[in-house]
Amino acid sequence: MTSTVGLIPNWFPPNRENYDLIVSVWKWFPVAASLQWIIPWYGMGKTSVTSRLNLPGRVGWLLMEAPGFLTLLYHMRTLPSQAGVEDLPWQNKVLAGLFVIHYSYRAILYPFLQPSMSPLHILIFLAGLSFQLLNGLCIGAHLAAYGPVTAPPGRRPPSSPLASPCSTSASWPTTTTTTSCARSAARAAPARARAARDGGDAGSNANSKGVDKHYEMPQAGLFKVVLYPHYLVEWVEWFGFWMAAGWGCVPARCFLLNEVAAMLPRAVRGKRWYVEKFGEEAVGRRWAVIPGVW
Repeated sequence: MTSTVGLIPNWFPPNRENYDLIVSVWKWFPVAASLQWIIPWYGMGKTSVTSRLNLPGRVGWLLMEAPGFLTLLYHMRTLPSQAGVEDLPWQNKVLAGLFVIHYSYRAILYPFLQPSMSPLHILIFLAGLSFQLLNGLCIGAHLAAYGPVTAPPGRRPPSSPLASPCSTSASWPTTTTTTSCARSAARAAPARARAARDGGDAGSNANSKGVDKHYEMPQAGLFKVVLYPHYLVEWVEWFGFWMAAGWGCVPARCFLLNEVAAMLPRAVRGKRWYVEKFGEEAVGRRWAVIPGVW
């Protein structure tokens, strides 16, 4: 059995045997995520409620999301030398860089660009933190040591180094545009809610458990077609990442499938929330997340 040294010897970073074990467990994440289909509670965002176990929205989000890319960077820095890898292929470094760019925006910039963020429950924080640590570990260890780390003569690892940059370039503007549209609606909602408070505007809500929130349905861009376009374009982005890493890259495949498993129930339930909040006429023919499917 091989061994590694680090924050947790043989586990963080993992040796090869423990890496294989962690990845085999990570494949089963969709089973846990499927519980969202039968459990309506979700203590974050639109459905957050007052609780002594809540964390402030912005700080909680940053602390929950940032460990993912920090874990990947840690493994890229510490694991190659321990696994006998002298020089990582540039493609591995590009894939790691794309992951870091995505999560630097998502974890650090995004929460402070929002006009406000609802508190998140400690259970949601711990679940999200676990996701980020496991995902960062699996992808980081794969790129740093346990995936393709040498280039056979005349060939390039991974399978298609341009696939992920192209996918990211195509989906990144869409992702930032959809979140910008959502922010615009969020900024407008409180002012309109104050103006219409005496009239009982459906766009305002003093939550029965104390979280006062105001929402407005975004109307621009892909929001005209689906209610959760930011979910959809993120799936497209990580599909490209999987393709670039190689179809045999189990951590990249797990990342995509685990994201879909975690986010699809929230989108479907979120559509019901929009219908209850604004009415079927306002929601119209919009799909939840995948046009023509769901």
